[in-house]
Amino acid sequence: MSGRTKARRFAPAAVAVTAAVAVLTGCGLRDHRQVGAAGPSATASADPSVAPKAPLPSGRPLGADARVPSPSAVDPADATEVSRAWARTAYGYDTKYDTGPHDAMLRSARWCTAKKAAAERAYRPAAGAGNDWNTWADHQAWTTVELTADDDGDAPSDTRTLAYRALFVEGTAHGRDGWTGTGPRADVFLKLVRSGTGKPWRVAEVTSVEAAVPPSAPASSSSPAALSALSSSTDRPE
Repeated sequence: MSGRTKARRFAPAAVAVTAAVAVLTGCGLRDHRQVGAAGPSATASADPSVAPKAPLPSGRPLGADARVPSPSAVDPADATEVSRAWARTAYGYDTKYDTGPHDAMLRSARWCTAKKAAAERAYRPAAGAGNDWNTWADHQAWTTVELTADDDGDAPSDTRTLAYRALFVEGTAHGRDGWTGTGPRADVFLKLVRSGTGKPWRVAEVTSVEAAVPPSAPASSSSPAALSALSSSTDRPE
């Protein structure tokens, strides 16, 4: 990905934004209607109820013409290969079959720890996939991604059971009608764990920051901070 200046973001802010979005998308609008009949004697509920949003349905089973990645010949003892296989799968959408990005995340669970895979399967998106997804869906597009190592050599050194990887994901959307457009773009920071030397690496945590500006925009310096934030976690190999 020549000529690209890596997009950087401050991880603490990203985590705060992610947390805020999780709270907002997990709840519906408060019900401000009063309890009982209307009139001067009606009283408001002391604890306003919350109307939860109905979760979005999962995508349809993939058909023979589905264009989703299925990385093969991946060495499970190589943390870099596992992280790249996860990213290609997690950002490989096919809008003919997928309802939203989470369907690809479910496909990526094969590269995750049991704990993270279970969390992905339990998660239910409560909001639409956004305008970009709608554009891709209008063209029944699928996405492919280019991956670039994005840690400048500043990631913590691998240990026997712990590794970190930072990737920049640059995607392209390919419409079944011949249209081509920009696909997903994100800075992704992964924490991988394993139970011992020679055992398979698995993705335990992911911090993803959507690239809201072109890759050629001026850079800041957040990748080491994001990796440092992940390294403070107490997760252990499954």
